[in-house]
Amino acid sequence: MITEIRYQNFRVLKSATLKLAPFTLIVGPNGSGKSTAIKALPALQLAPNFNFEGLASVDAKLDPQATVELEATFADGQKVQRSWVRDQQQQAGFIRAWQMARVRPPRSRVFSLDPSVIAAQTQIKPAVDLSENGGELAAVLENLRDQHPERFVELVAELRRWLPDFDNLLFQTPQAGFKSIALRTQAGRHSIAAADLSHGTLFALALLTIAYLPSPPEIIAIEEPDRGIHPRLLREVRDALYRLAYPGNFDVDRKPVQVIATTHSPYLVDLFRDHPEEVVLAQKDGLHATLTRLTDQPNWEEILRDAQLGELWYSGVLGGVPAGS
Repeated sequence: MITEIRYQNFRVLKSATLKLAPFTLIVGPNGSGKSTAIKALPALQLAPNFNFEGLASVDAKLDPQATVELEATFADGQKVQRSWVRDQQQQAGFIRAWQMARVRPPRSRVFSLDPSVIAAQTQIKPAVDLSENGGELAAVLENLRDQHPERFVELVAELRRWLPDFDNLLFQTPQAGFKSIALRTQAGRHSIAAADLSHGTLFALALLTIAYLPSPPEIIAIEEPDRGIHPRLLREVRDALYRLAYPGNFDVDRKPVQVIATTHSPYLVDLFRDHPEEVVLAQKDGLHATLTRLTDQPNWEEILRDAQLGELWYSGVLGGVPAGS
């Protein structure tokens, strides 16, 4: 498990530290560094599409000596470090040194779900991972049904509980070699193709699929898991994420997944009042952003004593709200 990520000149996070728990919720306004914070996960894995110009903060681009740096600290004290510089030859040296160090960053996936991609038909494959935008969902679910039928049955039962208008998850064959999904209505048993489902329904189905993956990545980050979902379902969304992070609490036999989620919903934030150590406040000041764990705020216990956490954040008492609000 990663306990801390340190950022230096990494986009809006010029000098910031993100402290992580088994589950972490980063809350803040648009542009406050929430997405930037979780983009460190693929950047730590030597992804070739990351370079100095694409990662550097505004003022670092003006400094010829500046470097972009990430450092992840693990629970056992080990560290993984990455640096980016302008000089391509020097950068190649960094990469070779990294590879020779044989320190493996954890397998991670950052999800930013797209309803049109979730609904798309997918090619039948014997092994497939859910894409970061929710693509390949039909193939992932069909493989889950065929290879882990008990888990698939549990997912469908949970889907019924979340969305009682539907009673089953169906598979269709729009053309040879392809599959798509549909939901069957409780009333009248009508089949509704994925393309005709609401965005919120598609997001809910994708989130449940992530929660029931048989072999999930070691770290999962999800941007705005509450997007498009009715506030009354947010407790279920939280519990789906907790199922990943705390499988023992749900009688699930697999290793815990470290989960990081982002939001700017006071309704979702309010569900973490009993676990303030899991909440991180993202705050932007000018060009730069900071990341502060709620329990590192001065007098946080006194502030939370007689108020709702979501209301405190929304009102600005805790910080992390849009400038001028």
